[in-house]
Amino acid sequence: MAQKHFTLWTHFAGPNGWKITSLLNELGLDYEPKYIDFFTNEQKGSEYLKINPNGRIPALIDHKNNDYIVWESAAIMLYIVDKYDTENRLNISAGDPERHHLYQWLFFQMSGQGPYMGQASWFNRNHPEKLPSAIERYQNETRRVLGVLESVLSKQQWLDGGKLTIADIIYVPWNNILGQVLGPEFSFEREFPATFKWHSQITALPGVKAGIKEKARLMDEFLKSRAK
Repeated sequence: MAQKHFTLWTHFAGPNGWKITSLLNELGLDYEPKYIDFFTNEQKGSEYLKINPNGRIPALIDHKNNDYIVWESAAIMLYIVDKYDTENRLNISAGDPERHHLYQWLFFQMSGQGPYMGQASWFNRNHPEKLPSAIERYQNETRRVLGVLESVLSKQQWLDGGKLTIADIIYVPWNNILGQVLGPEFSFEREFPATFKWHSQITALPGVKAGIKEKARLMDEFLKSRAK
């Protein structure tokens, strides 16, 4: 079998790798996913650390560019669109004044949405003792980030450049688990209607939808295997 264009090192449950899956799907770029086994700490093993010294997912290897390696999801997305999105379908060109706003929204996701939601999920579901103050803090920060998005998306359809870009797609996998982070009483549509509409438009895209479906399939397989 011929080697795929990319190898994507990822994890079936973690949100960050699905950002890359959605983008590759949307651009029609072929790739082979390699799912890291977190239960055996494969991400901390010597072989994977050669690929990503931070021991996290995702990481991308571009086999058509001398096995060039990029890690950190926003950096991977920028690499893909800068090199392979030649028509700037999901990108803002380097000479466009809006290019720095693209960085702005990518970095806001990486420094705000992802870390706050990740901490909220950890303290709510995985921490060995319940710390209500920590749960409240990170749930409140999650709502604050959603409020920032709502304040912008109530006035415009997309975050940057008047069109769909990677600045929009990067938020989807974390927004998909808002109920898990904020609890069953949370209503995305009621509390943040403009952001919910924006999110729904992105998740309807064929490549994004395919990634969501694949994640659900893998999660179902995992849960069935644990039940045996």
